[in-house]
Amino acid sequence: MNAATSLDVVIVSWRCEDLLRRCLASLRAHPAGATTRVHVVDNASGDGTAEMVAAEFPEVEVTVNAENLGFSAANNIALRRSHADYVLVLNPDTRLTERALDGLLGLLAAKPQVGICGPRLERPDGSFDHASRRSFPTPLSALGHFSGIGRRLASGPLAAYRAPDVQHGSVDAVNGAFMLIRRAALEDVGLFDEGYWMYMEDLDLCYRFKQAGWEIWFEPGVTVIHEKAGTSGTERSPRLNRAFHAGMLRFYRAHYAADRPMIVNGAVYVGIGAKLAVTTVRARIGRLMARHR
Repeated sequence: MNAATSLDVVIVSWRCEDLLRRCLASLRAHPAGATTRVHVVDNASGDGTAEMVAAEFPEVEVTVNAENLGFSAANNIALRRSHADYVLVLNPDTRLTERALDGLLGLLAAKPQVGICGPRLERPDGSFDHASRRSFPTPLSALGHFSGIGRRLASGPLAAYRAPDVQHGSVDAVNGAFMLIRRAALEDVGLFDEGYWMYMEDLDLCYRFKQAGWEIWFEPGVTVIHEKAGTSGTERSPRLNRAFHAGMLRFYRAHYAADRPMIVNGAVYVGIGAKLAVTTVRARIGRLMARHR
């Protein structure tokens, strides 16, 4: 890696003071050899998150939004101000490990065809986060993933969403919790689609990169800790639940619908709507039961 290499790290925060503190401390403890600038974009947390960053990490640039703009738009605020050779889109519920940044920066320097790379994401207990690498969804793989069947299978179309057959190298997509992006590729393809408020925006970006001829790379030799759902919670709020399903619908319409028969599209739309209805009812029942315990 060239000593003149530069890196911008972009972190979007929302009411995650403790998680963000640990994330920024890991960046400070395990810096890259590259010239690095860190930019936190806070989505109107209003709970002291932004103030903590200013007080404890004065080297970090902070932008405080007047409202919660969502993941895509908030990231794009910092990405538009970034001019570094590489950009790391990082979630606040991650913690870097020793030489994680240099390992992946070196990979991008050695592989000019790679536009985005991601590491092995591990839960705090050391288990593998299967969302570290993914295949683009199909109706069968989505059915397998959301029914849970695909998560128990070693391979096959129902298990394809989590790309179990790829142990290392080129994949369809890596996880938005940690996406190291080549600046030249980002300028070629464009920023996050702000039509995604939350969820699916990382998959959409990877899809557009692949369509433009850039390679996406999964590198399990580098590990980053991911406290999965650390910022959104294990149970999605009604707004997040709607955003998740809206993201699924937007991704399908943007990238698949034009090439598929109307009857297939109709079945997919009905399936997404039915899944939203089921998860909404299940969440309401869960909240009612919790109140009466």
